[in-house]
Amino acid sequence: MIRSFNPEFDLTISRVIRAPRSLVWSAWTDPASFEQWWIPAPARCKVVDMVMRPGGAFVTRISEDGGDFAPHLDACFLDIADGERIVFTNALVGGWRPAEQPFMTAIITLQNHPDGTEYTAHVMHRNNADRNMHAEMGFYDGWGTVVEQLAKLVEHRAG
Repeated sequence: MIRSFNPEFDLTISRVIRAPRSLVWSAWTDPASFEQWWIPAPARCKVVDMVMRPGGAFVTRISEDGGDFAPHLDACFLDIADGERIVFTNALVGGWRPAEQPFMTAIITLQNHPDGTEYTAHVMHRNNADRNMHAEMGFYDGWGTVVEQLAKLVEHRAG
């Protein structure tokens, strides 16, 4: 549960995914599965590092045109509650090292729902300007697209 939601600094997106929480969790924590949905298609994702523990590195790369992969996310996991919650930030990189360009902290929660799993991404920013910039960059379209891709992947697996 998010206790610190601040509409001045935060953005949230939520969706019911028609698949068991265990499948959604697996798609989030297995790098090969994660690469299939994390970046809006047709761009592609490559997981460079995904150490699922507090302090663990979380590094992805993006290929927007099918060519070389470029930096996308260099972050650090802050909290992992098996099957329930993943918290990461780009204010730190793996090993708790301060990052060059801190921008956001994300809390991903998975809760049982009568139709499957309620998936919520709550993204906190350090100020209103960063929040607004993230919204203008297409937060709802981008994060909405990847949640849709996640849903398609796990709903297919749930069959």
